[in-house]
Amino acid sequence: MIKIENLNAGYKELHILFDINAEMSKRKITTVVGPNGSGKSTLLKAIFGLATVYSGKVSLNGRDITNFPPHEKAKLGLAYLPQIENVFVNLTVMENLKIAGYILDKRELRERIDVALDVFPELKYYTNRKAGTLSGGERQFLAIAMALVKNANVIMLDEPTAQLSPKLAETVFQKIVDLRDKLGLTIVLVEQNAKRALEISDKAYMLISGRVIFEGSARDLLEHEKFEKFCMGLI
Repeated sequence: MIKIENLNAGYKELHILFDINAEMSKRKITTVVGPNGSGKSTLLKAIFGLATVYSGKVSLNGRDITNFPPHEKAKLGLAYLPQIENVFVNLTVMENLKIAGYILDKRELRERIDVALDVFPELKYYTNRKAGTLSGGERQFLAIAMALVKNANVIMLDEPTAQLSPKLAETVFQKIVDLRDKLGLTIVLVEQNAKRALEISDKAYMLISGRVIFEGSARDLLEHEKFEKFCMGLI
């Protein structure tokens, strides 16, 4: 689904990613892990058009989307969910879902909302509540549900379990597995809980100081003799 070639990116003059090459396969979970400051979130932002790309190429289904603005990438089925500020806190759950499908006709919007609520039945009880009153886990559910309303087929998640209790975090991980297995979606996951994220993933990349130092199966990274050193930023 996504192919990244020789990508150099950052923010204005702040160069963060160096010569990144990566592929995120269709209907698979690809997890990007690494120590703090390694460029994981910047990679997602560069793919979605929220970081400065100095050189290189980002393709979606064989189409060069490197210089597309974020809203055009969203129309092509690419969704990016940041760690925070990923829902409209002053609107109700249902209003958030409707805004996500603002370009759909009424029938298609209803169908997409039904799909989203089937995946996240917990939200059915809160449709008239302000999103700002939801727990951290429920907000993550709503953010992903909004991506489903948009009919995204690639969902990029940036630290979806951050600041969640272990129980809620596990629920989020299971939902991510369901998105792949039940809906056939392509998932790109950035996650600090590297071990658990890799346990549910198909492919993995390890970033250190803005460079890929491991590419392979998630299992191979988990079992790598230097895995713990990698997570601490030691090569």
